[in-house]
Amino acid sequence: MFELAVELLQRLDSDEPVAVVTVTRVLGTAPRPVGCSMAVVATASGERVLGAISGGCAESSAHALARQVLASGGPVSEHLGFDEWAFSTGLSCGGQLRVLGYRLEADRTDLIAELRAAAEGLDAALAIVSRGPDELLGRVVTLTGGDAALPAGVLGVVRKELAERLVDGRCSVIELSGDLELAVLVSRARPRLLIFGAVDVAGALSRLGRQLGYRVTVCDARALFATADRFPDADEVVVDWPARYLAGTSVDVRTVIAVLTHEERFDVPLIVAALTGPAGYIGAMGSRRTHLRRLDLLRAAGVSAEALARLHSPIGLDLGAATPMETAVSIMAEVIAARTGSAARPLAQGSGPIHAVVAPA
Repeated sequence: MFELAVELLQRLDSDEPVAVVTVTRVLGTAPRPVGCSMAVVATASGERVLGAISGGCAESSAHALARQVLASGGPVSEHLGFDEWAFSTGLSCGGQLRVLGYRLEADRTDLIAELRAAAEGLDAALAIVSRGPDELLGRVVTLTGGDAALPAGVLGVVRKELAERLVDGRCSVIELSGDLELAVLVSRARPRLLIFGAVDVAGALSRLGRQLGYRVTVCDARALFATADRFPDADEVVVDWPARYLAGTSVDVRTVIAVLTHEERFDVPLIVAALTGPAGYIGAMGSRRTHLRRLDLLRAAGVSAEALARLHSPIGLDLGAATPMETAVSIMAEVIAARTGSAARPLAQGSGPIHAVVAPA
């Protein structure tokens, strides 16, 4: 749901009826995770569909469920499984989905507040009753609020789970007694992509990074090159000595640092500083010869072998990239592989499910 936050709020502000269908549980293998949603908007000129729940497999079923919700107004829980009925909906990937359809209305203040936080790029989290008594279906709990209709003992358990999921960024499912189930949906604040070096690849990388959900900063000590006009997709363009800027800005385990300058006077102090921090990915551009010379300089600067093992250099996966955008794709592909622990080999060379197998919570 949170991936549609901006569009959903726009429709809500326009007083257009909106029904949302959200994946509340995944059993087995499926292309989309818990929390992803499709919305159907009733506009003056007809229907508009936003988002998807299955990458194509079950969109017709989601659309039909959303239309049902628009007509009835009440929430509806459905199960999409791999059986005879599933074949008619096109869900042939082998997994099973539970989905919840519900109206998005202005009086759902707790839900709307979390949508607004997500739309602004801030942390957002809520739990929604996805299975249980009809009178509780679709009720929402947040870190600071909770539907009065829910049992008092539920709120503490759910809020503890919400706080934990905001740390690791994972959606989850809570099963409680009485056949009560809540889907925990989270959206972390945008992670940072720090690009050092106002070069041509930086422009492509900032564009791709923004599309992938990063808050992008381009930093270079040369004011002539580090301008907002040259990097319109960056959230900020900073003129500063790279190592000095890095020392004074916020970095966490989700931060990506891309060093594109391949000038030793910038690179070495910057990489030394980066390797002492918690950034999840640190990559540096340069040829293999440049990389070997840079390693010698970093060792001379006192960087340990353990720290050097965190450095991705030469930066990116070997995709045969030639253009700036192709190079940006190779860099972000390596970032994704590093984050997920993937071997980054062609899917055709692997075996087993293409999508992650999600065990029941």
